[in-house]
Amino acid sequence: MTKKVGTFLLYFLLLIGAFTMLIPFLWMLSTSLKTAPETLQVPPIWVPKILRFENYSAAFKTAPFMRYFINSVVVTLTTTLGQLFISILAAFAFARLRFWGQRFLFVLFLGTMMVPGEMLIISNFVTVSALHMVNSYAALIVPWLVSFFAIFTLKQTFQSVPDELYYAAKVDGASDWRFLWQILVPLSRSSIVAICILQVIGSWNSFMWPLIVTNDERFRTLPVGLQAFTSDAGTDYQLLMAASTFVIIPMVFLYLGLQKYIIAGISKSGLKG
Repeated sequence: MTKKVGTFLLYFLLLIGAFTMLIPFLWMLSTSLKTAPETLQVPPIWVPKILRFENYSAAFKTAPFMRYFINSVVVTLTTTLGQLFISILAAFAFARLRFWGQRFLFVLFLGTMMVPGEMLIISNFVTVSALHMVNSYAALIVPWLVSFFAIFTLKQTFQSVPDELYYAAKVDGASDWRFLWQILVPLSRSSIVAICILQVIGSWNSFMWPLIVTNDERFRTLPVGLQAFTSDAGTDYQLLMAASTFVIIPMVFLYLGLQKYIIAGISKSGLKG
């Protein structure tokens, strides 16, 4: 009986936590179907009297969201694939190769994980501006092609593969390049998929950096495009929430569908918290 009560309380608390996390999304969907006066009504209403699905088409016409969508897809795919390729090579070097200063470099790069990304915005912008990369895809992509979190995660995963497998491959005449792509990468699939998912979500939702390095609509991404609904006259909350649904829903389905790979990849790498 005690075990059943404990299980019931555990699931009850988990349901409360899950519902609490869902409230902002439910409010976003509710607001996206309201009229302008209903968004400011006090006390607030959860279910509008008339569901205004035309808010979605109106939001899509307010700004060039198709262009923003294409930019988001290009930037997300390029940064994810580039970061993955670089991270795999760097992680293999730290995990399997031996070179002068290896431990010092690893500790030095590891220390960069303790620096908040916001502190690097000004220096990164100065560098991008000096290279004349403002208002270009390069400004949105190049600074994020390297992530030491991804390198560290893959390094831990690569080191979990037995050394005997590496020595056996070398005895059979396999080069380091062949061992990496034909043996090590397939064995580390869960960690690689987890890194890809986290990078896709982070790149897709990025707001501050695209806002700083672009002032041309041709290069702006979806999160930056949400500013179109805010002006000196106020904010069209119903259109803003409708557009936010466009931005968030793809990532929600991506995460829900592939969350097991994130858990498996991070737990396999040995990271905690």
